[in-house]
Amino acid sequence: MNEADAAASELLSEAVELAQQAGRLTLRWFADRDLSVQRKDDGSPVTDADKAAESFLREALAARFPEDAVIGEEFPQEQGTSGRTWVIDPIDGTRSFVRGVPLYATLLAMIDQQGPAIGVAAVPGLNEAVWAGRGLGCHHNGRRCRASSQRDLNRSYLSASGFEWWPDGAFERVRQTGARMRTWGDGYGYVLVATGRVEAMIDPGLNLWDIAPMLTIIPESGGRITRWSGETGAGAGDWVATNGLIHDQLLRELCA
Repeated sequence: MNEADAAASELLSEAVELAQQAGRLTLRWFADRDLSVQRKDDGSPVTDADKAAESFLREALAARFPEDAVIGEEFPQEQGTSGRTWVIDPIDGTRSFVRGVPLYATLLAMIDQQGPAIGVAAVPGLNEAVWAGRGLGCHHNGRRCRASSQRDLNRSYLSASGFEWWPDGAFERVRQTGARMRTWGDGYGYVLVATGRVEAMIDPGLNLWDIAPMLTIIPESGGRITRWSGETGAGAGDWVATNGLIHDQLLRELCA
């Protein structure tokens, strides 16, 4: 391993450590029947666990990388001068979290001047994590992992966070392909794609913090991730991640 790869690997290890620590922090509130849930302006829920996990990550990142920018779901953006930006979603799947469903994830990503560089999805309720660094491959609980080799859409398993947000006709077109539709959603759906357990994750209406880690995780697992339009630049939008082999077929059905 050359010097640059060693430095990138060390940075990835730090990111994994921080995301897993933040994820474990959320377990203090998980399945707490007395958990207080507030509503943000957009109607989405937020809890003390969301705020505590993001605060932990922001403080840790500021101490280790004071020149880096930080974007998170719960607090205002912090500007930086290094050209690197960390992106935080402390609990991706808060609706699952507040109902005691363990399929939520703590997400951490880093984007530099060359694009997405680091992605971590920690799933503390299941003691799982997937992480990837640009050019360093994708790992699941410390072992290399890869997306599925299934080429047939009609034999594929497709995951989604829900179906109520899909455009008119899109769900019915995809359903008619014969693909098996499931709802193991939010960040965990991408974990399933990266580890070859499903072939696709379909996710409309995302913010940057929902998708940023997946922009490294999915390609490094051998898969493909784009907006429904086929665009790939980091940002909000309607996203789909696949094993790469069914990607174009699925996009045609979604956007017909």
